[in-house]
Amino acid sequence: MIRIEKYLKYFLLFIGLVFFASATSAQSSIKLKRKDRKRDIEMVTTEGTIILRLSDSTPFHRDNFLRLVKSGYFDSLLFHRVIQYFMIQGGDPASRNALPGQPLGDSSAPYTIPAEFRVNLFHKRGVLAAARESDDVNPQKASSGSQFYIVQGKKYTDSQLDSVEIKRLKRKIPENQREVYKTQGGTPFLDQNYTIFGEVVSGMETVDKIAAEPTSKGVDTDRPLQDVRILSTRLIKRNKSLNALNQ
Repeated sequence: MIRIEKYLKYFLLFIGLVFFASATSAQSSIKLKRKDRKRDIEMVTTEGTIILRLSDSTPFHRDNFLRLVKSGYFDSLLFHRVIQYFMIQGGDPASRNALPGQPLGDSSAPYTIPAEFRVNLFHKRGVLAAARESDDVNPQKASSGSQFYIVQGKKYTDSQLDSVEIKRLKRKIPENQREVYKTQGGTPFLDQNYTIFGEVVSGMETVDKIAAEPTSKGVDTDRPLQDVRILSTRLIKRNKSLNALNQ
């Protein structure tokens, strides 16, 4: 006799597949206009406003993020993981109605995006990049469908960068990038492991403010003790006077 648990297992699998297909279909139904790809993104948070510019050299990530913004996906989500001198992370749909103390970070849009590593895009202060599952379950380094982070980082010395090259990257950091890490800061040990697809062109003071929020040391590790919420996101006309992303 086949046990009821087996039927339940297949039923839940079926429901999961249906949900995945419908969610992916809904996301792909958001149409992008040509001018959308030349817009910046205004992200209004409880701590201030951040203006983001996406890179044309990472089209899969660019278009996905634009669709999420146009659909209102990020509105009301939390920055659920904050580590000062490292980064601030958001995009977990479970954070929208999360209770105080609830661990977050395991949810995402129900699909992944192929990695788009570019040698000229590196983890300097202010870049926008995609979170992902760890290498042991994600050897292709595919990106989360919705979780992202913005680098705050810190400044590095030559000796520290030498150590990152030897212990983490197993390769040389280009001289022009080393100079940026020394003068502006960033997180060089993440280079070519997580897809960068944009950067902050205005509002780094907001990023710094969020990064300085006191965070939990409990089961909800690194979650701000006071919720930091994304109030709204929208596409706005690009201000050409702001620094453009290296493409």
